[in-house]
Amino acid sequence: MSIDAQQLETLIREAFPDAQIMVEGDDGVHFSAMVVDESFRGMNRVQQQRAVYAALKGKMDGPAGELHALALTTKAP
Repeated sequence: MSIDAQQLETLIREAFPDAQIMVEGDDGVHFSAMVVDESFRGMNRVQQQRAVYAALKGKMDGPAGELHALALTTKAP
């Protein structure tokens, strides 16, 4: 099973509907994403990234996860 960039963006958008989101990657398992959202204000980077990973609903969990690697950049506007 694999995932595409649009599906990944949709998952993130469900949790962060007003965010600026850019997802890149076309091999189905390795992606980069930038998420800029006001809800990140006051959070450190680890907290921000954990929030995004939670939005992925287990897609990166374990060796059977659909998503193998995600280079993630998060910040408040």
